[in-house]
Amino acid sequence: MKTHSSSAIPLWLKVSYTAFMAVLIPVYWYHYGPTNFLYFCDIALLLTLAGIWLEKPLLISLPAVGILMPQALWCTDYAVQLCGFKMTGMTAYMFDETKPLFLRGLSLFHGWLPFLLVFLVFKLGYDRRALKGWTASASGLCLAAFFFFPKAGETLSDPNLPRNINYVFGMDDAQPQTWMSAELYLVTWIALLVILVFIPTHFVLKKICPTPEQAAAKRS
Repeated sequence: MKTHSSSAIPLWLKVSYTAFMAVLIPVYWYHYGPTNFLYFCDIALLLTLAGIWLEKPLLISLPAVGILMPQALWCTDYAVQLCGFKMTGMTAYMFDETKPLFLRGLSLFHGWLPFLLVFLVFKLGYDRRALKGWTASASGLCLAAFFFFPKAGETLSDPNLPRNINYVFGMDDAQPQTWMSAELYLVTWIALLVILVFIPTHFVLKKICPTPEQAAAKRS
């Protein structure tokens, strides 16, 4: 007789994360609009929400391979700005006093989400299909942001609306990069994400995490 696998993720974690998202989604929607959810980190939040309830390894593996390294950069940039210096400018909005403190406080999820994802991929296993899936999704999001959404430094009727989504015009939302043409930067940016971020993270997760089958076997 086969034994059924027990739930890998505790109910308290599912409920806590869902409660956080129940606050974040309407607040972000109100202040930033729906296009804010096209950022990699926000896509990761939504995939994680689905993943913890469905307990599907792929839904957790996709954001893990995509944002662990970028979130580490976000945290470093934030710490540098806290010390009064500037690194990339990607967290400048966290110090914009025109934005409510509560709104900026919600963005601190960048600091704990990577740890949650690492915990989850160890619990559910790392699905090797995540590299191809996230690469395709991230490339599509970057192309959409470049061709259809506001550029860095663009003047908007509502200054809170997202510009330069996923940094396709440079790391600073206030002004586009000037190192190269916008089109060449976009291609270079996507290539660097894949080569320097997604692929290395994939191999690390593949090396240290169990497969979904191995994780399921431990729970059975």
